[in-house]
Amino acid sequence: MPRDNAEVNAVEAAVRAGYEAQREAMVTADAEALGEQLDDGFTLTHMTGYVQSRGEWLEQVSSGEMNYHAISDVAVSVADADTDEPVLTARTHTDATIWGGRGVWPLHLEIRFVHRGGRWVAARTVASTW
Repeated sequence: MPRDNAEVNAVEAAVRAGYEAQREAMVTADAEALGEQLDDGFTLTHMTGYVQSRGEWLEQVSSGEMNYHAISDVAVSVADADTDEPVLTARTHTDATIWGGRGVWPLHLEIRFVHRGGRWVAARTVASTW
């Protein structure tokens, strides 16, 4: 059954809030809060093409192997909010130390969300540069 405009707007707002919570948890290195925003089967595809599991990513955020210093949004949009898998696309400038190398990367993030436990969580993120 298609969603009406109010439902689509609510899904879009929930997806945006989930992304904002992820971004905040990344910058504060709060792996527990970050994990709450991710589906159990979540994967992160890095700009190198490496596909990382939820558990490995959270461990590396917790240990400081992946340290996000700042994330500035340039553009954020939500597509397919009327489906079961809305997609948030963000262009960011991400200041991070990843596996010992620090840089500020212009990242294009495509985050697919799913509805679990009464809320929208990220199922998969694919990062590339722009």
